[in-house]
Amino acid sequence: MSDVCNNLPPAPSPHEQSTWLPKHRRSVGVARRLLLDFLRASPPGLADLFSSTGELLLSELVTNTVQHARVPADRLLLVRFALSPAELRIEVHDAGRPLPSSVSTPQQPGLDAEAGRGLFLVDRLAHSWGCFPRPDGIGKAVWCTIAPARPQ
Repeated sequence: MSDVCNNLPPAPSPHEQSTWLPKHRRSVGVARRLLLDFLRASPPGLADLFSSTGELLLSELVTNTVQHARVPADRLLLVRFALSPAELRIEVHDAGRPLPSSVSTPQQPGLDAEAGRGLFLVDRLAHSWGCFPRPDGIGKAVWCTIAPARPQ
């Protein structure tokens, strides 16, 4: 995926939510709960199509931000969800500099690796993903879109 950090954010969706969270490991679980609450409040039937993959990929994106964004400890991160019948879009914003070069080609971690699976999973499970500079010029947002799950 070339120029993955040059993608622009989409226009706002009628069904979306944004929340600021502290840059702390506990924010991963809070973000997941917020996503599930958001999906439960969505039009009937949509929550089941997006919740499993959405939870996993949101966890990976927030974890990456918490662990790797080089920002002061008091900086917040923003999670944003936008939902349509065709896709769930997840964004995680932080005030850190652009992503490292591994964004364009996530590497598959070794079998014994204890870390390094986040962007690899996002790359494999998301319909699309990338990042863009924040409109105010401070930091970036990493995003992914998730296609509806196929019925079992």
